[in-house]
Amino acid sequence: MSVNYGSKRVVTGAHYGLRDWLAQRLTAAVMAVFTLIVLLQVLFTSGPIGYESWAGIFAAQWMKALTFVVLLALTYHVWVGMRDIWMDYVKPAGVRVVLHVFTMVWLVACLGWAVQVLWRL
Repeated sequence: MSVNYGSKRVVTGAHYGLRDWLAQRLTAAVMAVFTLIVLLQVLFTSGPIGYESWAGIFAAQWMKALTFVVLLALTYHVWVGMRDIWMDYVKPAGVRVVLHVFTMVWLVACLGWAVQVLWRL
């Protein structure tokens, strides 16, 4: 004899919860560590800060790789935040899908542009 108590709850929408919360915190930590590294390099650079100094900071291959990782983290951080905003405050599904697609295209374009700038240094 099978007895069901209560109604069966159907979960839809933004049920990502802990995963997105953790992703936001981890990507923020990566960006904070990167900021400290760049700040320390700027503080310990002798002479005036100009293009040559900035190019020197980002010239090392490890710094380019770290910057690329931070750019990916920033892109994902923004995506999670904007997706949650669209899902929470935009109720018409069609408008929400358009905003999601626009956000994805915009973020990929910004990431591509940032990588081009990074690799030109």
